[in-house]
Amino acid sequence: MIVPTGVGAAIGGYAGDGLPVARALASVVDCLISHPNVLNAAMLYWPVPNILYVEGYALDQFAEGLWALEPVHQNRVGLVLDAAIESELRLRHLQVADAARASLGLPVLEYTVTDKALEVEKWIDPKTGQSTGRIKHPDSLLRAVQSLVDRSQVNAIAVIARFPEDDEESNHDYRQGNGVDALAGVEAIISHLVVKEFKIPCAHAPALLPIPLDQSLSPKSAAEEIGYTFLPCVLAGLSNAPQYLVTDSNAIERGCILSNDVDSVIVPIDACAGKGLLSFAQKKCRKPLIIAVEENTTVLCDTPDRLHIETVNVSNYWEAIGVIAAHKAGIDPNSLRKNRINNIPCQSSLRLNGTVVHN
Repeated sequence: MIVPTGVGAAIGGYAGDGLPVARALASVVDCLISHPNVLNAAMLYWPVPNILYVEGYALDQFAEGLWALEPVHQNRVGLVLDAAIESELRLRHLQVADAARASLGLPVLEYTVTDKALEVEKWIDPKTGQSTGRIKHPDSLLRAVQSLVDRSQVNAIAVIARFPEDDEESNHDYRQGNGVDALAGVEAIISHLVVKEFKIPCAHAPALLPIPLDQSLSPKSAAEEIGYTFLPCVLAGLSNAPQYLVTDSNAIERGCILSNDVDSVIVPIDACAGKGLLSFAQKKCRKPLIIAVEENTTVLCDTPDRLHIETVNVSNYWEAIGVIAAHKAGIDPNSLRKNRINNIPCQSSLRLNGTVVHN
């Protein structure tokens, strides 16, 4: 299940509002692979045994067949905090980590603070409408991760970077369940950086000061309003996120999940140009069924028709789950619809009586 981050997806573009879809899908499939944008809900989370929590860059590498996913019982999680986080806000995050260790038993081993402020910048791309950004000191982040890997042998990383506060207008739109998550684009850049360098699971939680109450808050955004941090879902997801292995005979022997094991892919109707989705669509053999959901719109315009991608288009995720169930049962989904099965065609030049037809 793919819902690109920072593109204003109507479902999955806010504070974990794609999680109900993921839970429902997980009930009808053997294994669901998705990413933090779908599964994170700030202070809320919902562990599902057959959902794999896979960071976006790793998901692209997996789709391309370069990396395999190795399910694990438990990871050793390290925590990196931005040096720019104020002392009280830092303490709030550390208390959340301790609460996750004591109340949930999560394996968060150690934290470190970057040697420089990361200096996060974020903005909305005027051409695409997507959120994006950068960190001025990526080297500081990588040094902090390396120190945790070397010292405590952690194999999963949670990053907390101090983000600039949202402007009042965009923050109001997001809290109302409209517009684009202004934080999401650069969050993805941060996790991509770590995963590309270390090939281990990583997810990000932004550090922000509390904002005033809003009496008209959208339920889609409400998960981010019930605590001081967005960290709990990240720690829960990373605690048993699959490890990433370069695809080779060793990965096969270890029972890893490969891209050829994927039977179907679900994506928003106008967000079909992502690297992972295109890798699945361009497969020469064992190509998965690609399902495009019309109700889930984004700021993008990358539709299957425009990209010449063969898909099954459905109105909503209710229909998508039905298509998945039929596909899993080995049933043509069209046979579940009224008047969708026509007489079987014939491409041969022979009639039923064996007479040759000359064109």
